[in-house]
Amino acid sequence: MKRARRSRILATLGPSSSTLARIRELFDAGADVFRLNFSHGSHADHAERLKLIRQVEAERGRPIGVLMDLQGPKLRVGRIAGGKVLLEAGQPFRLDLDPADGDVTRAGLPHPEIFAALEAG
Repeated sequence: MKRARRSRILATLGPSSSTLARIRELFDAGADVFRLNFSHGSHADHAERLKLIRQVEAERGRPIGVLMDLQGPKLRVGRIAGGKVLLEAGQPFRLDLDPADGDVTRAGLPHPEIFAALEAG
């Protein structure tokens, strides 16, 4: 059965929605794209989900889209003295390469590639 619509309904699959029965149910309810969040789960988990999606696709005779959401970079600042600071709106705050514990004025950002890519302006 072909749907006469241009929009898509996307369903994110996770641990509680990755059974064959649940994927069939979501597809039959209107989902036509399934998102796999690569920030969570192993490659083996995602391969199994993809296999189940393709099984439902074969059973229903209609293509199913798959969106593979890749994990982006996770930039973290270094340690903060006391564990946290409260910053006020408009307050100057500096990120630098110093590994010393940060405070209300600055924090270390242990990613030299960020600083190397910066240009004045």
